[in-house]
Amino acid sequence: VPTALIGFSTHNEAQLRAANNLEADYLAVGPVFGTVSKENPDPVVGVEELRRLRTLTDKPLVAIGGITRDNAASVIAAGADSVAIIGDLYDGIRTAADLQARCHEWMSK
Repeated sequence: VPTALIGFSTHNEAQLRAANNLEADYLAVGPVFGTVSKENPDPVVGVEELRRLRTLTDKPLVAIGGITRDNAASVIAAGADSVAIIGDLYDGIRTAADLQARCHEWMSK
């Protein structure tokens, strides 16, 4: 039986503190930057707030919201264990080959 990982999305300190007590395998925090993938996104967290929130949990943190190839390194440096991407991955994508090429760009950075 494959092992599933369970994550829980948070958008502020209160939510992160509450989620830290859940049996989730990881916690998502964001949006770190402005995002175009949601109609009514939560307020932007920012890199410095992500850095502060990192100290509040030992669970892996996944940064979400507005992550691009240009800003991903600063998010990891602020304490995120990984990043979730949507907009930057699909921006301008027209074909499966385009998507594959974009994934390779992400993985090579």
